[in-house]
Amino acid sequence: MAEKISLVTGASGFIASHVVQQLLEKGEQVHATVRRTGNKKKIGHLLEMQERWPGKLTLFEADLLVAGSFEASMKGCSVVYHIASPFLIENRIRNGEKEVVEPALKGTQNVLDAVQKIQTVNLVILTSSVAAIYGDNADVQDMRNKTLSADYFNTTSSIYHNSYSYSKTVAEKEAWKLYEAQSGSPRWKLVTINPGLVLGPSLSQTSESGSLSLLDQLLSGQLSLGVPDLWFGIVDVREVATAHIRAAETPDSHGRYILAGNKTHGFVELARILRSITRSSNIPTKKIPNILVRMSGPFLGFSQRWLKRNLGIPFDIDNHPSVNELKIVYRPLNETLADHYQSWKSIKSQSS
Repeated sequence: MAEKISLVTGASGFIASHVVQQLLEKGEQVHATVRRTGNKKKIGHLLEMQERWPGKLTLFEADLLVAGSFEASMKGCSVVYHIASPFLIENRIRNGEKEVVEPALKGTQNVLDAVQKIQTVNLVILTSSVAAIYGDNADVQDMRNKTLSADYFNTTSSIYHNSYSYSKTVAEKEAWKLYEAQSGSPRWKLVTINPGLVLGPSLSQTSESGSLSLLDQLLSGQLSLGVPDLWFGIVDVREVATAHIRAAETPDSHGRYILAGNKTHGFVELARILRSITRSSNIPTKKIPNILVRMSGPFLGFSQRWLKRNLGIPFDIDNHPSVNELKIVYRPLNETLADHYQSWKSIKSQSS
């Protein structure tokens, strides 16, 4: 019997690196796509994995925007983990169409077009996001029991408002459309993993994930005067990686899985935990009053509409499917933040 081979797209990224590592730890054969195999700095951690697990990890070049570029890497694979997709903080996005929507949508189309052609593939695990379920925290107040649930799709985001969330929504909807377009009995199954804000240790020295840049601002003292009253569903990157692999291993896995604890956490709670870990007086323990945040919104790149629909709105999260079906055990937030900080410190010391 031929050895099972899995493909991981965007393998140098924050989540994908952990998926690759966990697959290798299980003894699996992995194909991994990166944008450029010659960029040794960007893929250094993957080259180290190649040395640690000789003959188990093969790197391929592929580009989300180039049709046909995933076919070579997919040959012989039975599972495709499509993780490659840009994640940028909303106020850093200047051109939503070019920066996030086009790569997310075209990338999904190009990867699933290759899946259609490569007959060995029978399962696609797609990394989506809770952003495909809701755009603003206020959206959750209209859901059943005011609880975030995988039964909903984000209907309030657009290219002009929450363009990152919009990109995740259109990409995931396109994936379900292409899955359902299979004629007769579907050859390949689709499962989506929808994580909240992903934190924890990075395996790469150069990760560009928006979730890392958010805490980078906090740890580097850019927010020393206080933090806005924002609330996030949070999950450790290691649980997200495990969920991808469990979804592939569980015959009855289906649909969408929210990956996050069962309640949102306030930005000020993150700050207080990190201050106790780092002992740094640059990390605030106070919230900035909402009125001041609203006044400074334009300078920070946040619209009044966004602030009104997100400031001071916590909510509950239905994560039961991930716990009951994928057997995910969520580690304490303190542990995630402590490991995140150690990783951040190590990256800073190596780059200075």
